[in-house]
Amino acid sequence: MVNLMPDNFSSQINLIASTYDTDTIFILGKGTSVDKVPATVFDGHLVIGVNDAERIRRADITVFHADWVKKALKDTGPRAELYVTSTDFAPEGARTVRVPHVPLAQESSDLMMQRLLSGGFVIEDVLFVSALKIALEVARSKGRSQTVYMVGFDFDASAGYAAISGAHYEQGDTQKRRLIIDMQEHFLLNALYMLGTTDLDVMHVGYKTFSRLTPEDLALQFSPSEPATDRHDWAVSIVAEITTNHFGDRGRLERMVRAARAAGADFVKVQKRDVDSFYTRTQLLSPYTSPFGTTFGAYRHQLELSAEDFQFLDTLCKRIGMRWFASILDEPSYRFIRDFKPELVKLPSTISEHRDYLAKVASDSDTGIVLSTGMTDKAFEAWVLDTFSKAPQLYLMQANSAYPTPAQDCNVAVVRHYKHLSRDHPHIIPAYSSHDEGWFGSCLAIAAGARMVEKHVKFGNTEWAHFDAVALDLTTGAFREYVTRIREAEIVMGSEEKTIAPSEHHKYRR
Repeated sequence: MVNLMPDNFSSQINLIASTYDTDTIFILGKGTSVDKVPATVFDGHLVIGVNDAERIRRADITVFHADWVKKALKDTGPRAELYVTSTDFAPEGARTVRVPHVPLAQESSDLMMQRLLSGGFVIEDVLFVSALKIALEVARSKGRSQTVYMVGFDFDASAGYAAISGAHYEQGDTQKRRLIIDMQEHFLLNALYMLGTTDLDVMHVGYKTFSRLTPEDLALQFSPSEPATDRHDWAVSIVAEITTNHFGDRGRLERMVRAARAAGADFVKVQKRDVDSFYTRTQLLSPYTSPFGTTFGAYRHQLELSAEDFQFLDTLCKRIGMRWFASILDEPSYRFIRDFKPELVKLPSTISEHRDYLAKVASDSDTGIVLSTGMTDKAFEAWVLDTFSKAPQLYLMQANSAYPTPAQDCNVAVVRHYKHLSRDHPHIIPAYSSHDEGWFGSCLAIAAGARMVEKHVKFGNTEWAHFDAVALDLTTGAFREYVTRIREAEIVMGSEEKTIAPSEHHKYRR
């Protein structure tokens, strides 16, 4: 995907950066010191690679201008999500933003430092300057300071390069590269001075007098020994319920997925319905005001994701380590979604009276089923226990269909009832769909035994979209706060097994 518009630069950088909830950025060079840094140090943080450094460690963003880099990346296969380049490099499955390259000349070195702090973006011959410019953009978009570790910038052309397996380095113009490497140390010192009053705290990793960390120090800092009690394998799955708040816009969908992942969600969930058969003709032709037309049908058709959109969602989630599933409201949509082999199928409260369809999914599905129980009673529960008895897993989800749900109608105690049911029906997993405001009800659901909670999310405010009254805004810290509270509740809940905790001690010993 290539976009020649300069405005695309910031949006693409921010899209990648939104995947990460840390304020740590690595800028990766090819010096031999990289070999002393374990690959796990880079995990979970934004990595910006220069030239073909992504062949050493996977990068999120790669910046380059030379044709020899293009050849090297084509030969070994790209390992970044975004390429910022002046070339025509456009690998399948990655984005490319093309910007001009400004060669370094004696009279232009001061201008290069000036461009670092000014508007606009070009690719400099001293590539780490461009990488620092990208880091500044990340800090601006996140609205907070970023710590930048420059790894693999040894400023010694004679020392060779970090090891890569199964391939060799392209050399390009060896003499020119040696000249640039030999003078880069001066430019780094200049850049460190220039960035002193910005939102970047830049740390050179190496063995220079100005290095703030050695590679060994970096490894220890990011791989500390932790007591086993500080590690948590989360038992509760948190679902960011996007519904149709992507508005059928693939770019908006991607931003929401990435933001949900950065906030700590385990799943994102979307919806699928066959608009023409789910609604009556009268409903579709009824007046409805939205940016997509003047009828309810125009609105609903716009919100539906196509097969290509779902494939995009599936590929994106696999790439960034997010899981997804969908609320499926009718049989044509169920057949449609099965082609994507989702690990879960959601049957929402909206269709609790569509018994024939629910029974069809119960008899046909070989995946876990998430079933919301809004607008139902004990009679429906008895039918569900009988009809879904052979489901591999049945996430029985207490829900109330009111948006927002009044506190007195949340009935979180039903989750505890579902936990009791699971003793006789081991395939049942208690769960809670939060249509109430905030996080408190969901935390109580964790205490009652919920092992999945879902919360509606949105991306900014609109006056016409469904569920905005209860959805948490992914453009703010609201959903991150929700995830944090859920994890705190899970920690406080602990285990049902009564043991002596490591923090306990007897005040009066016999």
